[in-house]
Amino acid sequence: MPSPTRSSSGVGLRSERGPILLSLMLSTALVALDSTIIATASSTIARELGSFEQLPWLFSTYLLAQAVSTPLYGRLADILGRKRLMLVGIGLFFVGSAVAGAAPTMEVLIVGRVLQGLGAGAVMPVSMTITSDIYTLEERAKTQGYLASVWGISSVVGPTLGGVFSQFVSWRWIFWVNLPLAVLAAVMLARRYHESQHEPTREPIDYVGAALLTTGSTLLLLGLLEGGTTWAWGSAPSVTILAVAVLLLAAFVVHGRRTAHPIIDLSLLRRRVAGASTAASLLIGVIVLGLSTYVPIYAQEEIGVGPLVAGFALAALTLGWPLSASNSGRLYLRIGFRLTAVIGSSLVLVGSALTLLWQSGSSIWLVAAFCFVIGAGMGLTAVPTLIAAQTSAAGHERGAVTGTNMFARSIGSAVGVAVCGAIVNAHTRLGADGTPSGPGLMSALHLVFGLLAACAAGLLLFAALMPADRRAAAERRRDRIAAEAREPAAA
Repeated sequence: MPSPTRSSSGVGLRSERGPILLSLMLSTALVALDSTIIATASSTIARELGSFEQLPWLFSTYLLAQAVSTPLYGRLADILGRKRLMLVGIGLFFVGSAVAGAAPTMEVLIVGRVLQGLGAGAVMPVSMTITSDIYTLEERAKTQGYLASVWGISSVVGPTLGGVFSQFVSWRWIFWVNLPLAVLAAVMLARRYHESQHEPTREPIDYVGAALLTTGSTLLLLGLLEGGTTWAWGSAPSVTILAVAVLLLAAFVVHGRRTAHPIIDLSLLRRRVAGASTAASLLIGVIVLGLSTYVPIYAQEEIGVGPLVAGFALAALTLGWPLSASNSGRLYLRIGFRLTAVIGSSLVLVGSALTLLWQSGSSIWLVAAFCFVIGAGMGLTAVPTLIAAQTSAAGHERGAVTGTNMFARSIGSAVGVAVCGAIVNAHTRLGADGTPSGPGLMSALHLVFGLLAACAAGLLLFAALMPADRRAAAERRRDRIAAEAREPAAA
């Protein structure tokens, strides 16, 4: 379903496709800002609404809603068209932000976060699919610089805005700031992005599969989040919830093999590049959310720095990622997707292993340096593996492939933060502000960082399992050089 604008010349914001790229950047900014801005204001929110015990649900419900809706949106984008689904996602994010900003209670705020998660579930995969539709592989190497800059700016601006709003204005502005961005992104996309004569296909929507996936994933995360806290791991509620979750997810797999048009086409994962990319994406989700959740806790509780300094240490992770991602295109065009991902995942493994050296009283600069190394590796891994999967898919499969890949990352994030939380909760106690503390905290954090290092080793393995494509990259480079040589002669 490529757009006619794909043949248009130029990649920058001043080109013919520039307004479309800008609308995608604004849409991405909604999700990027939301992922960084709320963390610094979470304690303020809990104090004002008076519900520290419900604070983790601000994050887990958002992740869950994003995770379970992402593959559905990816599939619907192939059936109904990218533009419709993108506008639906932006609209849901707008409504969710308005509800969260005006929330009088923590329960209403959580409802707003669910709506935001449902919107993010559309914005991220569909925006990546539109980029794949309207830009060639070589052009996508350049557009990654623009999209990565959004995450880079958000990694610095988000925590700062969150702290400023919560301390000097009101934490509600961390949600209300999304409203003008959403309106501008939707208007620009509606006016400038035109799909090529797309009519909705007659393929049925797999509602049964969607229901099984949603219910099973929800129960799985509920069991992981509440196990060991609300109820004991071996208790009847814990065993029942986790058992039903496993049965529902198993039924989803069986159903997907028998239906003609499943919500997630598991046969796509039998392709080597798509399967390895999706597995890598799941582990990326575990690593990133694990670090994002527990690096600030380590910095504040074990090093003794304040929330702002802890936030800047974590910002090194989210800053290293877009800096390397913006240059990953040049690298994978030269040496191929697999070797680029292997280099990136090796950096992630080195940085994750070095976190095991952290002790009480370690330098905050050391923390920031290791986080930067991990972030730089992520930028060279996450982008090439996703684009490799998109490139291997036909146009009518691209949305499903992108949605499945993003779903894996979201579910990895949600499950990862739940498992890491279970480890920490088993070795510590919650302080008055709702954060873990006590003599067992450092030991628990070492277990968490060890788990993340093991996931990094798995990430390197899946990167290495991607098909070799260095020769294909060399051929593309020769073709590009030859085409550039012909252009002056034709002129």
